Amino acid sequence: MNPFPDWMDGLPEVDTSFTGLEGRLLSSPHGQAVFFRADGEFEVPPHAHGAQWGIVVAGNLELTVDGETGTYVPGETYDIPAGAEHSARFEAGTSVIDVFQDPDRYSPK
Repeated sequence: MNPFPDWMDGLPEVDTSFTGLEGRLLSSPHGQAVFFRADGEFEVPPHAHGAQWGIVVAGNLELTVDGETGTYVPGETYDIPAGAEHSARFEAGTSVIDVFQDPDRYSPK
């Protein structure tokens, strides 16, 4: 089930090496917002970049930031400081909105 409105399918798809995680992109010179959706269980390996803020829209997200793990449910937000190593595990059906400080974090496909 897609919790985002149909018109968002018209936004550019993010170009990512992840298979099983779809993202739609809004971008500006000041940052990016990505509407991510995982149809199946999905893991993002440890990595780091500029600051990131997000909110869970549907499902459950397990997020590890600098070695501390938390589980987030719909309506809960998370804040990842710039340079912090983090990884994530999406349960099937999880959707999030991530806002990135970096204006070039993702490119459109």
